[in-house]
Amino acid sequence: MHFCNANRIGLVVVGPEAPLVDGLADSLRGEGISVFGPSRAAAQLEGSKGFTKDLCQRAGIPTAGYIRTTSFASAVEALDSFQPPYVLKADGLAAGKGVVIPETRDEAIAELEDMFGGRFGAAGAEVVIEEFMRGEEASFFALTDGATILSFGCAQDHKRVGEGDTGPNTGGMGAYSPAAVLTPMLRGEVLEKIIAPTVKTLANEGTPYSGVLFAGLMLTEHGPKLIEYNCRFGDPECQVLMTRLTSDLGELMLACAENKLATCQPARFAEETALTVVMAAKGYPDAPEMGGAIDLGNSECAGTKVFHAGTRLMADGTLVANGGRVLNVTATGANVTEAQAAAYRAVDAISFPSGFCRRDIGWREVAREAE
Repeated sequence: MHFCNANRIGLVVVGPEAPLVDGLADSLRGEGISVFGPSRAAAQLEGSKGFTKDLCQRAGIPTAGYIRTTSFASAVEALDSFQPPYVLKADGLAAGKGVVIPETRDEAIAELEDMFGGRFGAAGAEVVIEEFMRGEEASFFALTDGATILSFGCAQDHKRVGEGDTGPNTGGMGAYSPAAVLTPMLRGEVLEKIIAPTVKTLANEGTPYSGVLFAGLMLTEHGPKLIEYNCRFGDPECQVLMTRLTSDLGELMLACAENKLATCQPARFAEETALTVVMAAKGYPDAPEMGGAIDLGNSECAGTKVFHAGTRLMADGTLVANGGRVLNVTATGANVTEAQAAAYRAVDAISFPSGFCRRDIGWREVAREAE
């Protein structure tokens, strides 16, 4: 607060989810500082899976059936209400890795034992068990000041660590935008049946939401259903959205903070496709190998950009890995096929022996474009 006042900061954008859930936005607003990001109460949309599921139930928002459990015994009993595969979610923040999908009851019981045994720390003190939804995942973004809502693009993430969407869930191994699978009709349905009821319900209950709503969706045979919300621009979707954005982002965020979003024009995006590939440290998501040397070579050529997500510059000038997801290699093209090819050319120009990436980011849309 002292820093903001001393340096005449006009707007604070809270990026990570943990400070939002801890109430940083409330503290700043209490000092008269404009903030882009929800209050502590509204940030429970991301901070508690159970909170969001209960809100969906109250507001009639389409989502998977669920049961909240607070003990290993009650969770095992709740399994009887579902068919495999089972969806088990740590209720709290787990850095994008708090979801497991065991295929059998025995595997589910073993996972529940680990979760209640402290695998995810305090985040796993409560576990939400959900119905497994079938379909294709996509991400939809909207800005709101608690009353006005502006759509803010769409993307498709690739959560699983392995190619063909195999292996454990991660924070995201790559993404592209726009997601053609979210047709204009489906985007309208998401706004009407998911985003708008969320904003209205929170406002009516005295916890108006201000900031970005990042809706993870499952496109089922019965229409879009909400998987979960993030309360911030999340990686790797943020990289592809910002690469395409042509509007003034600062203007939009300040309007959210000052409850003036109704005065803004809709966000504008370039028609080209942006695709990003995450280069991660070997061992991610469980035990990433830190300290591996990285040489970016000529990866940042025309039309490509490398975003640093988990790197460190050593005293001797060596760039090294300092996290699980290390780089976001981002490129653009006329369609997903072109953007994918450009992104992997840039990936291949990087020397990162202790790193890895998926080689199939955008694979579903590339297949559709080939048809």
